[in-house]
Amino acid sequence: MLNIVSILIGLLSLIIVIPSQIPLLGWGNWFALPIIVAGIVIGQLSSSNGGRNFCLIVLLIAAVRLTLGGGIF
Repeated sequence: MLNIVSILIGLLSLIIVIPSQIPLLGWGNWFALPIIVAGIVIGQLSSSNGGRNFCLIVLLIAAVRLTLGGGIF
């Protein structure tokens, strides 16, 4: 059950992260980061680790975008 919740949280954060890849919308990643971390924590509590891994991939996408944009853009 917690794995499904983690996947849903990952999908919600992915919906925020995808438009944030557009230049000048990178600030949206800052809103997605706490949601992604919550998904990782919930996924860690689950017996399976699919949801946690999905949230880690979304976190990687957001972190790379923030790094390329200098943290703001």
